Amino acid sequence: MTFIIIIVLIVVLVVLAIVVNAYQQYKAKIDAERRAEVAKQRTIIDETENVLMATSQMPISQGLIKILLKRIQRALQVTHELNPNSPDIKQHLEDISARIKSIDIEPDNNNQFALPETDKMIIQYIQAVKKLRVMLRSERSKGKVDGSTYLEQDKILERLQLKVNVETLIRRGRGAQQTNMLGSARQYYEKAIAALEAQTQPDEFVQSRLEWLNQQLKDIQENLKNANAQDRAKRREEERDELDELFAPKKKW
Repeated sequence: MTFIIIIVLIVVLVVLAIVVNAYQQYKAKIDAERRAEVAKQRTIIDETENVLMATSQMPISQGLIKILLKRIQRALQVTHELNPNSPDIKQHLEDISARIKSIDIEPDNNNQFALPETDKMIIQYIQAVKKLRVMLRSERSKGKVDGSTYLEQDKILERLQLKVNVETLIRRGRGAQQTNMLGSARQYYEKAIAALEAQTQPDEFVQSRLEWLNQQLKDIQENLKNANAQDRAKRREEERDELDELFAPKKKW
C-alpha cells in the first residue's frame, strides 16, 4: 500500500512539474511577445515623430499631420495596454490626443516651398518625403485613411518630391552657368525638363518651370554659338598673323 502511495505521489509530482514547466514556458512566451510588440510600437512612434519633426519646414497639409499624429496615438494606446502602469506612456498619450484635438484641418499649411541650403539637407528632405509617402500608404492599407484622402495627400507629396528634384537641378545648373560651364548647365536643365515633361497632369509649377528652363537652354545655345564664332575668329586671326609673318619681307641688318 505504501509503495502504491509513493508511486502515486511520484506521478503527481512529475505531472505537477510538467504543468509548472509548461506554464513557465507559456508565461515566457507571452512576455517575449509583449516585449516584441512594445518594441514594434516604439519603432512606429519614434519613426513617425522623427518624420513629423522633419516636416516643420515642409509645405504639407494639416490633414497629413493629423494622420501622422493618429498613427502615433494608436501605437501609444497599444503600448499603454501592454504597460498600463507606466506614467510616461500615459502622459505621452494624453499629449498626443490633445494635439490631435487642437488641429484644424480646414486651412492647409501655406508655407512656401524653400529648397534646403546644402546637399546633405536636401538628401534628408527627400528621405523625409519618401518616408511620409510610405507611412501614408501603410495607413491606407490598414484602412485608417480613406481612398480620396490618400490620393489627395500622396499627390501633394509627389509634387513636393518633384519640386525638390527640379529645384536642385536648377540650382546646380545656375552654379555651372556662373562659372561658364555651359555644357554642364545644359545637362542639368535637360534633366529637369525631362522630369517635368514626365508629369501626366502638369500644374502651374510644371508649366512655369518648363518655360523658364527652355529659355535658359536657348540662352545657353546662343552663348555657345557666340563663343564658337569668337573662337573661329580668333583662330583665323592667328592664322593670318602666321601668314603675314611668313611672307613678310626679311629685314636687312
